[in-house]
Amino acid sequence: MTTIVTYTTWLTTTSLVRVPTCQSTVSIAYKHQQWWLDCYVCRQQQCRSSDSHTAILNHASGLRPHPPANHSIGNSVFRPSRVSHPLNNDALSRALMDPQYPTQPLMDFEEWTLDLGKLNMGMPFAQGAFGKLYKGTYNGEDVAIKLLEKPENDLERAQLMEQQFAQEVMMLATLKHPNIVRFIGACRKPIVWCIVTEYAKGGSVRQFLMRRQNRSVPLKLAVKQALDVQGNGLCSWIRSDNLLIFSDKSIKIADFGVARIEVQTEGMTPETGTYRWMAPEMIQHRPYTQKVDVYSFGIVLWELITGMLPFANMTAVQAAFAVVNKGVRPIVPPDCPPSLGEIMTRCWDANPDARPPFTEIVAMLENAEMEIMSTVRKARFRCCISEPMTTE
Repeated sequence: MTTIVTYTTWLTTTSLVRVPTCQSTVSIAYKHQQWWLDCYVCRQQQCRSSDSHTAILNHASGLRPHPPANHSIGNSVFRPSRVSHPLNNDALSRALMDPQYPTQPLMDFEEWTLDLGKLNMGMPFAQGAFGKLYKGTYNGEDVAIKLLEKPENDLERAQLMEQQFAQEVMMLATLKHPNIVRFIGACRKPIVWCIVTEYAKGGSVRQFLMRRQNRSVPLKLAVKQALDVQGNGLCSWIRSDNLLIFSDKSIKIADFGVARIEVQTEGMTPETGTYRWMAPEMIQHRPYTQKVDVYSFGIVLWELITGMLPFANMTAVQAAFAVVNKGVRPIVPPDCPPSLGEIMTRCWDANPDARPPFTEIVAMLENAEMEIMSTVRKARFRCCISEPMTTE
């Protein structure tokens, strides 16, 4: 069944960040979610991603900054009855569940305020520069809980983080789409902010690749479902650790994130964490179209084939410099089927107009599938068609 996505025009520019002029649908690439699960690629090398930065679209919101208060996470009181597993020295979860800190209003999104009596904190499973991710339950449902710590000694950073927290709540509460994680609710306290979404049992695409080790990634036939979409797209920052796999094998974009503030407060642009996947025109803040998604798709395809982090021997900023000034791209494996190599190199062409539209990419992937399955010499790419993908 052909899926058609309607897109809205994007973007105006402020002196600080780009913002959408109106509510938009999710990026074209995420409508092609089945592709991530339906090509045939092989994991060559386990690689741990050191980047925890994620992208966020800044937008004015009804969430208002709260006035400074003399609160300290170190002074919060641990309430073991509210936490399902003891968390040694976990000040963030203690601060969230401690009743001495009042819950602050979400203003325009008050209906999304969490009832902390229904929230059970589990163990943390990921950590970034400004907070942690936990597994837990809310009203009996498995959820992912993101806790963010308000910087106590950096007012500028704290205000920017709160602005982006407000933006993330606004986007999750208003953008209803099958390829965006389902929003459960949020909570503000003086020293910690909380966002709760549905839990992805399969983890991220990058975690999936790491778990596979040297085994092939079993992907099936759904390239035909991948897309028949045309028009202007909401330009996104596609990256393997921001795509989550759910138990029904669907893939959704997650975490509009605030970690990018880490670089922005140093006078650089806020997108630094996504540089490994970002098209040159976005890095340079030149005008861009949905072809930036095509570029990022090519980088993620390379990840699926190699299992490696793009530009793993560079920092994100070094990678950005190399991409823009040196024309550096990931190295296509010598035994990669030519058809897959062509898709990647065309997708990450420096000239956006030379990058193929997604409709053409789908056809190229279908042809690559036939080549992979008919070429004995490329046996390592013949990825166990009958083996079901699991999220265990």
